Amino acid sequence: MNERLFSMGLLIGLLVGPTAIGEDADGSEGKELVVRCANLVYGPNKTSVCFSNAFLKQINRDSNIEALPRFIAVGLDSAELYKYPFAVMTGEGDFQLTEAQRQNMREYLIQGGFIIASAGCSSEPWNASFEREIKEVFPEIKMQHLESDHPVFHTIYDVSRSKYQSGKSHLPDLRGFELDGKISLIWSPDGLNDTGNVGPDCCCCGGNEIKSAKQLNVNILAYALTH
Repeated sequence: MNERLFSMGLLIGLLVGPTAIGEDADGSEGKELVVRCANLVYGPNKTSVCFSNAFLKQINRDSNIEALPRFIAVGLDSAELYKYPFAVMTGEGDFQLTEAQRQNMREYLIQGGFIIASAGCSSEPWNASFEREIKEVFPEIKMQHLESDHPVFHTIYDVSRSKYQSGKSHLPDLRGFELDGKISLIWSPDGLNDTGNVGPDCCCCGGNEIKSAKQLNVNILAYALTH
């Protein structure tokens, strides 16, 4: 089994240890180090501002995990990515990764990083691009649908069903793959962006996003840090 760069012991000891000194939730010095989450910049220059950070504030209220309550933009091909145990990859429309981005994404996940991938506004071209690219990055691994008994549905909140923008409530469509016995990437083709909590400049625009996205994102972050 590969030794994971972002193991639970490393995270507790270095990121949220009771005696660690560093950047606090407001970016100032002098308090405990907190978990920092990246918003990935990829392709030519694709990223998204329409993924809500409300779950970062929620996990601070509902758990012992301390997270910086905002995202930090980080290039997918950057060495800086390894400072972030958790990253969001989202956007709309078609895209293609560079070879350097593919290689760094693979190494980041192998070393223990975690990525939530989510189509903005349930964008079908984005989903098709992501599905194609992840097969380039990990051709040997097949995505799997996560069933209702998977821990990501139950780490902090129990989410067995969710309302959607339209249609009946059902189990959220989450897909992922395992590395060393742990899910390392979760993709939602419907969308975990929680755009209703982003601001007036962002909307779902007819997509069918998961209404329980904030609770699921809290669960996924907790899972990523504790498994």
